[in-house]
Amino acid sequence: MTNRLIIRGAGLAAAAALTISALAYQPRPQAAAALPAAPSELKAGLDLAAIDHTCKACDDFYRFADGSWIANHPIPAAYSAFGKGTQLSDANGEVLHGILEAAAANANPADANEAKIGKYYHACMDEDGIESAGLTPIKAELAAIDGIADPGALATEIGNLHRLGVDVAFAVDAGSDLKDSSKEIFEIGQGGLGLPNRDYYFGEAQQAKRDAYVKHVANLLTLVGTDAAKASADAADVLALETALAKPSLSPVELRDPLKSYHPMTLAATVALAPNLQWMAYGMALGINHHIESLNVAHPAFLTAVDTLVTTTPLPQWRAYLKAHLAMTYGNALPKAFVDENFAYTSSLTGAKTLQPRWKRCAAAVNTALGEAVGAVYVKTAFPPAAKARALALVDNLIATLHDDIGTLAWMSPKTQARAKSKLAAIQKKIGYPDVFRNYAKLTVTDSYAENVLRANAFANARELAKIGKPVDRGEWGMTPPTVNAYYNPSNNEIVFPAGILQTPFFNAQNDDALNYGAAGAVIGHEMTHGFDDQGRQFDEKGNLADWWQPSDAAQFAKRAGCIADEYDGFALASGTHENGKLETGEAIADLGGLTIAYKAFERAQKGKPRVSIDGYTPEQRFFIAYAQIWANSIREPQQELLAKNDPHPLPRFRVLGTLSNMPEFARAFACPAAAKMIRPPAKRCSIW
Repeated sequence: MTNRLIIRGAGLAAAAALTISALAYQPRPQAAAALPAAPSELKAGLDLAAIDHTCKACDDFYRFADGSWIANHPIPAAYSAFGKGTQLSDANGEVLHGILEAAAANANPADANEAKIGKYYHACMDEDGIESAGLTPIKAELAAIDGIADPGALATEIGNLHRLGVDVAFAVDAGSDLKDSSKEIFEIGQGGLGLPNRDYYFGEAQQAKRDAYVKHVANLLTLVGTDAAKASADAADVLALETALAKPSLSPVELRDPLKSYHPMTLAATVALAPNLQWMAYGMALGINHHIESLNVAHPAFLTAVDTLVTTTPLPQWRAYLKAHLAMTYGNALPKAFVDENFAYTSSLTGAKTLQPRWKRCAAAVNTALGEAVGAVYVKTAFPPAAKARALALVDNLIATLHDDIGTLAWMSPKTQARAKSKLAAIQKKIGYPDVFRNYAKLTVTDSYAENVLRANAFANARELAKIGKPVDRGEWGMTPPTVNAYYNPSNNEIVFPAGILQTPFFNAQNDDALNYGAAGAVIGHEMTHGFDDQGRQFDEKGNLADWWQPSDAAQFAKRAGCIADEYDGFALASGTHENGKLETGEAIADLGGLTIAYKAFERAQKGKPRVSIDGYTPEQRFFIAYAQIWANSIREPQQELLAKNDPHPLPRFRVLGTLSNMPEFARAFACPAAAKMIRPPAKRCSIW
């Protein structure tokens, strides 16, 4: 979640998202993440022009289905990756652009939300005003950091920066208790790193990344007023402090285990664990105004390390670290020199060549701060009731198919099957947009962009803190309606499909069943299957972290999941870097299970209907081509490296090759011989659902 204190990346019960629209990994929160560029060819039907007829389907199906599209769509300079999901994000961005331009031009809006989104967008577009304001919007925070003279003042400023969405020292959150999903609790976990993850702080292989980061920090410190020579020394101190934070941090793979991030404690026990952190001062600055009796200390060893650093790290080193992170978080809302510096650094990680146009960055910023306000207008244009009804019918068919499939699993005992069916029946389905849109009445928007971002972050933080001790709001959404993505939330046992992804090429009312089931059905099946992947299966039908599996079934599942991890470990980039199968297990399970269930649901929908070939392809072939084509994507080499090390999703090419190579249905559809490159031998074939 961008631009706010609440950082689910602390390793708590994070929702499992499809991540299909933006392969542009963001190393840390930015004040105005970009929406991608403009679409030109989104239309119903199979994309025949994307197919590379020089490649046999059974040799390399990704190249067969997408090769011509990739060859004819070089990555634009402002992108680290470009694909069909990006094109849909572009289309949604154009809709948002029209909404925001109209709102900004309306001098007398009747609707309060329209006034807010228009004013926020106009302030972001006012580059002259931003330049004139200079550092003024963050001067108070810079002065407060300069004034830190003791541990109490340090705790106060950490709390204040957390309130404003700056990731320093550790991460905090309000979320459902992993073992009692009905109530919201306060959570503390690891955080505060500027590099993508803890592994970047160690080893010679990452030295160049660390050097680039130190240079970036030095440049930012100079921009906020530090003498150049001192900024260079301070930047080295910042790296040293972050390295000390990285040492006790869990790796991305370890963070996937919910049990490693669940350590409920009383407040008294937490204070005893970290007595130097001056919790009273911290809580007051953060904005906690009610008593907290218990909380989840997700990573106790990390919190103990932070507590030690509070007294062993010199205050000037802390001050440099806090200033650097303040500048990183708010740089994109400040004058051009900050924007350019942030882009220069992130582009060294992603490979993007130029900044996105200003309006795209501003549209994304409004979507971050006021997403449900702009989303309420978006869905009127882009997602009529008929589209929602057909999408819901798809979801219901897939759920019915998975229910029947569970009953056929020879490796799963009847007791576990019964619990799995109970969990499936309890899944909450969220399609398109929330039933009740968020109220932004307490968020004040003015003509100052950076001040608006500060207020939006504080508003989001206050909203989260107000949940603590209250029942979980099961109607809340974690993505805005225009988002081209979807997710499964294990604590709510819910599948969520924003209106933004229920568009062409994923879903179109004019498409035949083969295309809608191969594309949208695969997305729906993916999210459903997350409820039963290596992470999601640890939660019961109520969303509680609980072991509901018979031991023999759990052992069978672990063996089958291990097959998938081993398969993805074998995939390598051109550079020689391998995918991380253990990190990607959950997403790869969801891909394989989701497409398997989507195919069975497609067969179910086809019963009694004539099998008609279209454009020379059978319905079954069109199903698999439709799936592969949603993953058409070109990715710059630096971005591929970044994703392989940090993203739990396999790269798009491997999501196609790995998934289809395990499906006998694919082999039959294209009459692939057993020795074909796309076909895994039966003894090595992975299968769960």
